Amino acid sequence: MSVENKFDQAKGSIKEGFGKLTGDSKTQAEGTTEKTVAKLKEVAEEVKETVEGAVNGLKNSFKKED
Repeated sequence: MSVENKFDQAKGSIKEGFGKLTGDSKTQAEGTTEKTVAKLKEVAEEVKETVEGAVNGLKNSFKKED
């Protein structure tokens, strides 16, 4: 989890809330989009780390057999 992604999620939430508060649907939509993109980046990083861990685990298991 990167701090940058968490910051972008928070920034998007604030922008979304400000848009709701002011009735500015464009700002609200931009905030929602920013928040969603940051969350997707975070999930992608987690998936990448999981796959890398699994690959490393497989490599290690084959090394032990040699």
